[in-house]
Formats: sequence, C-alpha cells, structure tokens
Amino acid sequence: MDNNDILIRLRYALEIKNKEMAEIFKLGGVEVSVPDVVKILTKTNEDEFEDDEQIKVNNSMLDSFLNGLIVYKRGHQDPKQGQSPTQQHAPNTGANVNNLLLKKVKIALALTTEDMLDIFDTAGITVTKGELGALLRKEGHKNYKECGDKFARNFLKGLALKYRG
Repeated sequence: MDNNDILIRLRYALEIKNKEMAEIFKLGGVEVSVPDVVKILTKTNEDEFEDDEQIKVNNSMLDSFLNGLIVYKRGHQDPKQGQSPTQQHAPNTGANVNNLLLKKVKIALALTTEDMLDIFDTAGITVTKGELGALLRKEGHKNYKECGDKFARNFLKGLALKYRG
C-alpha cells in the first residue's frame, strides 16, 4: 500500500473534504493547494492517466499530514518545559509508515486500546492486546513489531465502517 492509497482511505474513512485536507497539510507544515489535493487523491491506471496528473506522497509528506491531523482534531499542544516547539513533531522517517499511521491516528482520534481492538474486530481481523502493543511500540524496542499492509488496510477499513456506518 503506497502513501497516496493511505491518504485516500483515511480521507474516505474520516469524511475529510479537499479543503480540509489542504488545511491539515498546512497544519503539518506542508503547503498543498486544493487542486494539489485532488492530484494526490487521484488513483492512477496506466491507460487512463499520465504520470504528471498525480502527485506522489513521500514518507515525510505523509508524516506531516498525520501530524497536521493530530493538530486538526485535538488542537495545538503547548511545548513541555525544556522542549522547543520544533521537537514536538520531529519527522519519523526511519519508522515503518504503517506503524506511524496506527500511532498517529490513535492520537488524533483519542482512541483507546479497546477502541482500536474494536476497529480491527469490525474489519474482521482478530488482534490481541499484546500484538497491538507491539505495533505501537517505538522502533528498536525489543517487542516492536512491524505493521504489515494487511493490518494497516484492515485498520483503515474498520475506521471507515465505524465512522461511516
């Protein structure tokens, strides 16, 4: 699953409008216009579209969008004592994109572990608390588990079922 597909599925699940998408990107520190959002959300088929009609989203851009989603849903957070404002959302380019997706959507929507397990269950996949904890751990931790596309796809499917009915 590529980053554009993640954004398309997340936008659908949370019913985010194009203008709101541009605003979320801006909150994450990336300037994206509404026409650019349309290009990002365009699915490509080799026969129908040319390469210049879609904007490919890299990991840094997706990370910025997810940070912007947190700010959009929960508001700005004041920096903690001894922390500079730029340290709050440092880019996590080394970590798996799917793990970041789970972590940051969990934060943005204020989901509990039980909520996330319910979302996976709604999508038809059984995940234990231990497995979910391993997916949400920091990379390099001894119990860290890389999140595969199947988990991410089912999580986004479960979100869509929960929020769109």
